[in-house]
Amino acid sequence: MSEGTEGERHWLWGVLLRITIAFAVLALVTHTLVRPFVIPSGSMEPTLMTGDRVFAQVVGVDGDDLERGDVVVFGHGETWNAARIDETHPVKDVLRYAGDLLGAGPSHTAHTVKRVIGLPGETLSCCDAQGRVLVDGEPLDEPYVRHDLPFLRGADCSREGAPQRCFPEVTVPDDSYLVLGDNRANSADSVMGCRGRGTGPCEARFVHADRVVGTLGWRWWPLPPGGAERD
Repeated sequence: MSEGTEGERHWLWGVLLRITIAFAVLALVTHTLVRPFVIPSGSMEPTLMTGDRVFAQVVGVDGDDLERGDVVVFGHGETWNAARIDETHPVKDVLRYAGDLLGAGPSHTAHTVKRVIGLPGETLSCCDAQGRVLVDGEPLDEPYVRHDLPFLRGADCSREGAPQRCFPEVTVPDDSYLVLGDNRANSADSVMGCRGRGTGPCEARFVHADRVVGTLGWRWWPLPPGGAERD
């Protein structure tokens, strides 16, 4: 074997080793420190705009210890109740497994960004006479909500055909959270199927603590960068 061939193989193995190390470092960072995400919709506007690039803090984030107002990323399948996305195409399935490992790109988990409003054990409803969300009977001050659903001051949320902002009382289960979008007028959130129902049955959906990936803390694109939880 010529010295040139041996040198080429040595060079190739060196490149492969560096690529492997780079992927390993990426996987370590995205699973233990921070993970990048792209905001896919306008449900959190104007706090987060469609196409914003953000980092979710993974390290130090305990899904059992979130606070009201935290902006969180949580994982799910095709629906919030599903644990993963089932991929039937074999090549795409392999790519999703790679994304699972690296913590970036397509994966078997879809991710949604919302704001934590209801904590475990709390009872929430909407609205008081001023159109505010109530938590255990007390109104919330929510300066981050700029685009809400219509509501006439003093409207009765207990009647049939109540304003779309209204939703009946829902109690958050243990180890779960009720989440809403800042753009309430365009947000598929925990109470999207409950609004405008008066006192009728409400099938709210909640985010289990185990599904929380991290909290959003930094928007790095578009420039200038800034806090992802801006009011």
